[in-house]
Amino acid sequence: MSRQHYKGGCQCGSVAYEVDADLDKTFTCNCSRCQRLGFVLTFVPKADFHLTSDGSVTEYLFNRKQIRHRFCPTCGVESYALGQGADGGEMVAVNVNCLEGVNPRELASQAVDGASY
Repeated sequence: MSRQHYKGGCQCGSVAYEVDADLDKTFTCNCSRCQRLGFVLTFVPKADFHLTSDGSVTEYLFNRKQIRHRFCPTCGVESYALGQGADGGEMVAVNVNCLEGVNPRELASQAVDGASY
């Protein structure tokens, strides 16, 4: 698929963004949060992620408290999260379910065992 430009955001539109991402590199996770919410994720450097509507968000931290899960308090959708990549740089975990024109169920996502971390 290679890297492409996408628009995404929460359901009500309060939070919106544009992102350059490679959807050949998507993940599902079985941690206590991702499994409950059915996330399909891709990770991008923060420089490839641009908020176009920075509405009110609520932040949730759990487990090791290293990923800042940000969700809209109006519609409840978590369309992205902020954290640090393995290289120490800032990264964004993008909820692929929130990207326009993408059917994440058609992607060959890699399963990650987040429950073991």
